[in-house]
Amino acid sequence: MAVAIPPPELDEEAASTPAQAILAGGCFWCVEAVYRALKGVRGVVSGYCGGTAADANYERVCSGRTGHAEAVRIDFDPSQLSYGRILQVFFGVAHDPTQKNRQGNDIGPQYRSAIFPLNAAQERVARAYMAQLDRAGVFAAPIVTTIEGPTPFYPAEAYHQDYAQRHPEQPYICAVARPKQDSLRRIFPEFLMNPGQE
Repeated sequence: MAVAIPPPELDEEAASTPAQAILAGGCFWCVEAVYRALKGVRGVVSGYCGGTAADANYERVCSGRTGHAEAVRIDFDPSQLSYGRILQVFFGVAHDPTQKNRQGNDIGPQYRSAIFPLNAAQERVARAYMAQLDRAGVFAAPIVTTIEGPTPFYPAEAYHQDYAQRHPEQPYICAVARPKQDSLRRIFPEFLMNPGQE
């Protein structure tokens, strides 16, 4: 479910120093695949947020009992891509923010929609944007995204990193990640690092 949504009315000012964002929107393979394509993104790491270091591994997180969410940490250049624009892609393409503790057939709190602000400015932008989208009635159901933190980010196991690019023919990637990538190209072509390419 991808939708063209308005940009945030409140955003962070452009800066020259590198920045990070941490978001959770279901399977991290698919969210990572979306953000890797954006101009201004320097790197994306799949991982876990919201629980302890001892439980930050795939087998335990999949139980849904650790408090973690599958998340991505996005390293970006805020002179090319703002935090608000990252959220615009998050709500418009990367996942469905109206599904609570699930994304499609992936069910459990580890697949929840969540934002993990890294500072007060990011939290202000996120809260303002969610309120803006609710007022505009962009979605047919209420946004259920939580704003959580501060909490550590734990990188996932090496085999999860850049999974969609390394396994483009894997059935789950074809069914879930590829449609998100197609929607990104259709809805936000101006954000792409290489418009018209996979």
